[in-house]
Amino acid sequence: MTELEFRSLEDIDWRLDDGADGTFEGLACRYGVIDSYGTTFHPKAFRKGLKGQYALLFMHSPYQPIGTFSAEERDDGLYISGRYDDTTAGRDARTMARSGSASELSVGFVRTDLPDWSKLSEMSDEDREAALANIKGARLVEVSQITARMAAVPGSKLKTVRSALGDLYEQVDAPTLPEAAAPPADGRQMDLRRRRAALLRLGS
Repeated sequence: MTELEFRSLEDIDWRLDDGADGTFEGLACRYGVIDSYGTTFHPKAFRKGLKGQYALLFMHSPYQPIGTFSAEERDDGLYISGRYDDTTAGRDARTMARSGSASELSVGFVRTDLPDWSKLSEMSDEDREAALANIKGARLVEVSQITARMAAVPGSKLKTVRSALGDLYEQVDAPTLPEAAAPPADGRQMDLRRRRAALLRLGS
């Protein structure tokens, strides 16, 4: 049970402040809500292994990092704070956050709370469904900035982003779809090994 999974976050509220440091902070994953995959993150789901810096990616591409962040758990969810890279990709990502064209977040993670498939197969249908639906342990791999209207987990917010664009910002209040389809299984499976290898290089 080591497949890299993604959850996109609904109701992202970006607030941008004046300043040229390119920093951001926000709620990357809210606990206690059911996403469009039918799963729920529980408090302290990421309690093991949160340390150091992670890559902020664009659209979950390990080949397009746009910044770095650190993460911490609080009672209501997983919070991140970090800085955009002073690169073309980083500056473009800040611009898209301001315009609302890419104003949402998605977490990439590996579940650590599930037994192997043989043990899952021995469970009753009810117990197996409950185990799969309730995420009580996960290893954070990355967080991505994604294009608008791809949300799956409600109630997560990127609270502040500071950039040189300052006064150009207007708060975006665009609706998001209540549900988003999961990525095609065949395409996701083909890319998993390359994603994992690249992400390991990013974290080294």
